[in-house]
Amino acid sequence: MEEEPLLTGSVNRDSGDYGSHDNGDGDSLRSTGPSHSANEEDAELYIQQAVVFIEDAIQYRSINHRVDTGSIRLYRWYYSSICQWGLGFTIAVVLALAFIERPSSLTYTSDIRYKPEAWEPPCGMTEAIEMVCLCIFILDVTVKSYLIGWDEFRMNKWLIGYTIVITTSVIDWVLSVSMMCNESLRVRRLIRPFFLLQNSSLMKKTLKCIKRTLPEIASVILLLAMHLCLFTMIGMLIFVKSDDPKRNGEWETYFKNMPKALSSLLVLLTTANNPDVMIPAYSLNRGYSIFFIIFSVFGTYLLMNLMTAIIYNQFRGYLLMSVQTSIMRRRLGIRAAFEVLCCPGRGHTSSHAEGHVERVAVRMLLLVMGRVHMKSYYRSAIIKASQQFSDGYINGEAFQNLFFELDKDFLKEHPPKPQYSFSLLQHIQRIYNHYTITVLGNVVALVNVLCICTILVLDSEKSASERDYYYVEIINCVFILYYLIEMSMKILAFGWRGYLSYRNNIFDGFLTVLLLTIQIAIFITYKIPDTKVDLVSQRMLSLWEMVRLVNMLIVFRFLRIIPEIKLMAVVASTLVDLVKNLRAFAGILLVVYYVYAVLGIWLFQGAITAPTNMSAISNSSLENITKAFTMDCGSFEQLEYWPNNFDDFASSLVLLYNIMVVNNWHVFTDAYTRYTTEWSLVYFVAWWVTSSVMWVNLFVALILENFTYKWDRSNSLSVSEVERIAYQSTVQLMFREQVQEPTEGEIRAMLQQHPHLHLAW
Repeated sequence: MEEEPLLTGSVNRDSGDYGSHDNGDGDSLRSTGPSHSANEEDAELYIQQAVVFIEDAIQYRSINHRVDTGSIRLYRWYYSSICQWGLGFTIAVVLALAFIERPSSLTYTSDIRYKPEAWEPPCGMTEAIEMVCLCIFILDVTVKSYLIGWDEFRMNKWLIGYTIVITTSVIDWVLSVSMMCNESLRVRRLIRPFFLLQNSSLMKKTLKCIKRTLPEIASVILLLAMHLCLFTMIGMLIFVKSDDPKRNGEWETYFKNMPKALSSLLVLLTTANNPDVMIPAYSLNRGYSIFFIIFSVFGTYLLMNLMTAIIYNQFRGYLLMSVQTSIMRRRLGIRAAFEVLCCPGRGHTSSHAEGHVERVAVRMLLLVMGRVHMKSYYRSAIIKASQQFSDGYINGEAFQNLFFELDKDFLKEHPPKPQYSFSLLQHIQRIYNHYTITVLGNVVALVNVLCICTILVLDSEKSASERDYYYVEIINCVFILYYLIEMSMKILAFGWRGYLSYRNNIFDGFLTVLLLTIQIAIFITYKIPDTKVDLVSQRMLSLWEMVRLVNMLIVFRFLRIIPEIKLMAVVASTLVDLVKNLRAFAGILLVVYYVYAVLGIWLFQGAITAPTNMSAISNSSLENITKAFTMDCGSFEQLEYWPNNFDDFASSLVLLYNIMVVNNWHVFTDAYTRYTTEWSLVYFVAWWVTSSVMWVNLFVALILENFTYKWDRSNSLSVSEVERIAYQSTVQLMFREQVQEPTEGEIRAMLQQHPHLHLAW
C-alpha cells in the first residue's frame, strides 16, 4: 500500500543495484540503492513506479496518482490500449444513439416530401444499450477517483462534473423507462457530449483556452455589432418608404423594419446575399452602391479578418500556457522516475552529505525502458544514448536530457538493398535506384491521365451504349503493363522490405495490383472488347462500369507525384497531421454540432411541412403554415430546400453544416422565421457566431500554424529527406520553441506536492 518504503521509510544506501552517491570530487563512491533488508517486492515496486512515471511523461499525464503496487497495476490496466479503445468505443456508441432514437434518422432521404415513415426502435432497446454505457462510465469515474484519491477528486472539477452528468443521465433514463419512452424531451441527450470532452486532456485544455479567450472575443463581437447596428440605422434613414411604389423595392424587401434591416445587413456581412441586397436601390441610382461597398469593406474585409487575427492571437497565448503545463508534466514525470530509481525508499528522515550527486545505474534504466509502452524508435534512441555513459551511471541532468529524444523527429531508415552477383541484376538495380526513373514514372502517369481526359472530352455527350471501348482498353492495358513492370523492377532493386518501407511505393503498388486484377476480370468477362460486345449488360458490373472504375483508379494513382514535390508533400503531410494530431479541436466542434442539433430538434422539429403533407397537420396550424408559404424567387420553397430540416438528428447536422458554410444561409433563417417566429433568428445567429466566426477562424489559424511549423522544419531538407521524416506535429511540438523549460526549483516544488509520493531532499 502507500506506506511502503518509497513513501515514508528511510534507507541505508549500501548497494549498487539502483544508483550511486558520489561526492563532488569523484574520490569516493557509495551506493545509493535500497538496503539489504529491502525485499524483492520493494525492488519490483520501484521499477514499476519508474515505468509508470515515464509513461505518464510520454503521454503528458499527471503523476498525481496512487503509487502502491495494486494501484499501479490498476493504473496501467486502465491506460492500456484495450481499455482506452473500449472507453472510446463506448463514448461513440452513446453518442450514436441519437441517430436511431426518436426521431429516427434511419430513412434513405430527409426530404419531407418523399420521406417514408422511419423505423422506430422498440422501447427499451436503445435504453438498454445506454444503460450498459452508463455502467461503464460509472466504472470509469470510480477507477479514476480511486487512483487519484479523495483529496484530488474534490479539487477536480471535471470529475465532479462527470459524476453529475452520469447521475443526471441515470435519473433521466429512469424517468424515460417509467414513462414507456413517451417523454417529449430527453435531457440526457443534450449532455452526452460531456463524455467525449472529459475523456480527452487536450480537449479539456483547448476548452479552457477558449473560455479564457471569450472576453477578448466578446469585445470584438461587440465592435462588430456596433458596426452592424450603426449601418442598419443609416440604411433605414436612407431607404425610407416613398410615395412612388416603384421606388420602394429596397425598402419593401430589405429595410421595411428594424429586424429585417438588421438581418439583411448581417447576411451581407457574410456576402451570402451580395449583390442581391443592393440591386433594387442600385437600379435607381448608382450612388446607393457606396453604402453597401463601405459596409462590406469595413465589416467583411476589415473587422471579420481582424477578428480572425485577434481570436488566434489571444487563443494562441492561452494555448501556449496550456502547452507549458504539458511540458511541465513531462519533465516532472521523468524527474519522478529518476528519484525512485536513484533513491528508492527515501523518506522524510533521510539526509545527504553536502556535495553528493545522485545517479542511476544504466542497467536499471535499460530494465525500465524494456517495460515502458512507447514507440520502438524512441526506445531505441534513448537506450542508445544511455549506453554512451562509460562509467555505467547517469546523473539527474543527463537522465532528463535522455528523454529529449521524445521531442525529436524520427528519421526513418530504409532496409539495406539486396546484393546481386549477376551483372544484369546489378545494372537493373542501378537504373531503378536513379531519380530519373521516378520522374519517368510520373510523366507516364501524367500522360495516362491526359489520355483519359481526352477520351472524356470526346465522349462526354455519348451514352454508355454509344461508346467504343476498344481503344480505351488498349490504352489502359499498355499503361497498366508499364506500371506492373515498374513495380516489379523496384521490388527487384530494393527488395520486398525496402520496397514496402516507402509509403509512396505501398500506395503505388496497391493500386497497380488492383488495376491489374480489374483488367484481368474484364478480359475474363468480356474477352477482347469490340463493337459487338454488350456494353451495358445485366451482369453485376457492366463493361462501362468496370472501365470507369479503372479510369478512376488511374486518376487516383496520379497522386503519387505529391511526395516528389516538396511544397505539395508538406501540404499533404500537414493535412494528415491535422487529422491525427488536432483531433481535439475537431472534437470540440463535434460537441458543439451535437448540442446545437439536439436543441434544433427540440425547437424546430416539424416546423416546416411540405405542401403534399399539409393534410397531416391540424387545422389550427394549417392557416399559419399557409400564410408562411411562398414561392418567391430565392425562397426556401422555390429552391426546394425541403431536405434541410430539423426533423431528425442526421438532417439537423447537415443543416447546421450548410449554415456554417454561410452560402444561402439567409434562406434557412428566412424560412424558419416565417414558419415559427422571428426569435428563431437568435438560434441561427448564435450558431453562425459559434461555428463560422469563432471555431472556423480558430481552425484556419491552427492550420496556418501547423503548416508554418512543418515548412520551417523542412526548409533545409531535400524532398527525399522530407519523405523519410515521420513528423510528430502535436500541439506541444508546434509551440515547443516558445515554451520555457521548467527550472529545478519548480520541478522539486511540484514533486513535494505529490499527494502519494513523499520525497525529502
